[in-house]
Amino acid sequence: MKGPLFYSKILLFGEYGIIKDSKGLSIPYNFYNGALKVDENPSQEAIASNASLKRFATYLEELQKEQPDLVTFNIDTLKTDVERGMYFDSSIPQGYGVGSSGALVAAIYDKYAHAKITVLENLTREKLLQLKAIFAQMESFFHGKSSGLDPLNSYLSIPILINSKDNIEATGIPSQSATGKGAVFLLDSGIVGETAPMVNIFMENLKEEGFRRMLKNQFVKYTDACVENFLGGDMKSLFENTKKLSKVVLNNFKPMIPEAFHGVWQKGIDTNDYYLKLCGSGGGGYILGFTQDLEKAKQSLKDYKLEVVYQF
Repeated sequence: MKGPLFYSKILLFGEYGIIKDSKGLSIPYNFYNGALKVDENPSQEAIASNASLKRFATYLEELQKEQPDLVTFNIDTLKTDVERGMYFDSSIPQGYGVGSSGALVAAIYDKYAHAKITVLENLTREKLLQLKAIFAQMESFFHGKSSGLDPLNSYLSIPILINSKDNIEATGIPSQSATGKGAVFLLDSGIVGETAPMVNIFMENLKEEGFRRMLKNQFVKYTDACVENFLGGDMKSLFENTKKLSKVVLNNFKPMIPEAFHGVWQKGIDTNDYYLKLCGSGGGGYILGFTQDLEKAKQSLKDYKLEVVYQF
């Protein structure tokens, strides 16, 4: 048995900001994917994944008892499949900010949810918000608190524009150009990040008025501008605003940036070869980079592993 593939995602803009109603833009990233599987001779990873799915199935059973109007599942079939050794076979790195738990949640919803909303329907805002609410509850098993966006992106496999908490829509993004000099890339920090502790630091910081002011007047402002510039294809303004955003993050989100990368981050701002920002909650995993000249960025970051996500 092997189920359909579900892809990783990248939140280009909006990490942390969407908690405070900034805009956000999330795109599928097809380089990594995962699928539900049963093997005759499971590996250690498969056995560990199966044990996690067993706990997840119990959690989903509780969820549908507590919120039957939100979502119900074919729990008996799910439990039978888990007993048969089903696991999530995934190439998506965990703790890297590219949505490993989101893809798993999408796969389980797709296979076991009753009356599921499908990508073939007319995806109204109501349906998108309903899916997001279901996925937020499902994914909170892994993270404690989830926006539901990662599974939504993985499930639909289309770019999603977040205008605010209650306003999300499917969107188109400017087409890629294989010969374009500009690029969005991933930089591997070599450290696994954990979402929950980073979100806790952010929530603590929110108690300070100065931090809240910075968020509203700088972080959210530049994030919103970046989303608008990117979708409008205004690359000149995009890089001006990404640079501002990169500075704000370096000055105010230090705990979320692995220490070894503070200098690398500053170098990008000083040289304009590239600008870095958080990918997901930070603390490790991938760091997202934007450059107007990919060759220059590669040269400047030659000691690091770069993975191009999008060229324009």
